[in-house]
Amino acid sequence: MYDPSGPGRLLFGFFAAMAETERENIREATLEGLDAAARTGNHGGRPPVITDDMPHTVLRRRANGETVEDIQPDLLIPTGRRKGQSPSLSSIYRALAEHDKTQAYPEAVETAHADFAALQQRDRSPA
Repeated sequence: MYDPSGPGRLLFGFFAAMAETERENIREATLEGLDAAARTGNHGGRPPVITDDMPHTVLRRRANGETVEDIQPDLLIPTGRRKGQSPSLSSIYRALAEHDKTQAYPEAVETAHADFAALQQRDRSPA
């Protein structure tokens, strides 16, 4: 029970300071772990369902008159829980839309990649 008198206030302040310190220690350890994983190439998250070559395959076969529904069974997910299965139609259409965006604004994509690389380099350099 919280007692707002002198000793109760002191005890409450002590526990609040301890909780804040513990939370900060957990946060620092988590960030260090994520940074160490990123340096080794592990970024977490799900493995990609659509590989870089899938949109090109779909576009090439669509140019030959095939529909996305006809192409979908021939595409296979290379990694992850659904390895060996076909990606969903919505994943294929989403990848095609992203591909179209990168083709429409290639200079924006290059700028974003350069900015990201500069930020990573800045974060890696010793302060």
